[in-house]
Amino acid sequence: MRTAIVAAFVVLACPLVALADSARTPAPPNAKVFIIEPKDGATLLSPVAVKFGIEGMEIAPAGTDTPNSGHHHLLIDTEASDFSSAISMDETHVHYGKGQTEATIELKPGKHTLQLLLGDKNHIPHEPPVKSEVVTITVK
Repeated sequence: MRTAIVAAFVVLACPLVALADSARTPAPPNAKVFIIEPKDGATLLSPVAVKFGIEGMEIAPAGTDTPNSGHHHLLIDTEASDFSSAISMDETHVHYGKGQTEATIELKPGKHTLQLLLGDKNHIPHEPPVKSEVVTITVK
């Protein structure tokens, strides 16, 4: 009987623990990220050097549980939309989980959009989301 009660408790408690761990990390109201380079409207050759900026928070590698910190994700030719789950990892969602603050990216000729989105220790956007303005560039 005791085993059945303990088992029932574990089964019922596990979803609550999972929900608590997946809650979005709070961001200070003054937090912001921005793209230092390239400037909006720039015409460049590939590879493109991108420099990331942040104010009101600190950069920390993914997995680091430090208050008011996160790491950059560069969104290329896509928009930030789902803030409730981990940021995708593909050619349009580039993770900088080691705490990088700049990158060199290869882009095909044409118009492209770039946007930063800060992720917490689990790659989940903060509450509220800390995201940059969209920068539009042209690659020759």
